[in-house]
Amino acid sequence: MAGLVAAGVPHIGSDEAGKGDYFGPLVVAAAYADAVALERLPQAGVRDAKRVATGTLWRLEKAVEQICPAFEVVRISPARYNELQAKMGNLNRLLAWAHARAIESLLERVSCGLAVTDQFGDEKYLEESLMKRGRRIRLIQQVRAESDPAVAAASVLARAAFVRAVERLSADLGIELPRGATHVLPAARQVVAKGGESLLRQVAKVHFKTTKQVLA
Repeated sequence: MAGLVAAGVPHIGSDEAGKGDYFGPLVVAAAYADAVALERLPQAGVRDAKRVATGTLWRLEKAVEQICPAFEVVRISPARYNELQAKMGNLNRLLAWAHARAIESLLERVSCGLAVTDQFGDEKYLEESLMKRGRRIRLIQQVRAESDPAVAAASVLARAAFVRAVERLSADLGIELPRGATHVLPAARQVVAKGGESLLRQVAKVHFKTTKQVLA
């Protein structure tokens, strides 16, 4: 990220969690960081949530909520995700829609001319999604954008919301739903045994290859 955002320039960072997980929602968070937050976030240890143990995640979530002036978390349930994925037919378009929704909701509360996101496909998808809502903002998409403090803050918020949602689904079902996309077949078969394909659609992203294996 060096050189892309001048030091201390306030901006929005956005990131997602759950994209590669079979069970659970897709969560996108956007965090607004002013000059003070950009300095304090790294000092608090806020970093890419994928590199953080679950116990530490809750501490960092509280830090982000206290440090960032404003933030937005968008949760797309598995059922809604399956509807949108079938309608859009392209995961990058779905991601762009979700990121745009988080950013535009945040722009209703803060005035900001710059947003930084991780690169997940053609940046025109996200630009088009934002412009459809009349939101004009300079957008930077970058590989490993989590090195940016605002994006790292968003990654923490998104990951925390995702982990909490999967834990809640597991408790409601009485079935331990693993995170990730490997080692999920046994749990998926338990879900199908309990409620069939309709229940699976309520808790899993059914376009994954796993679904064909489970229903075969």
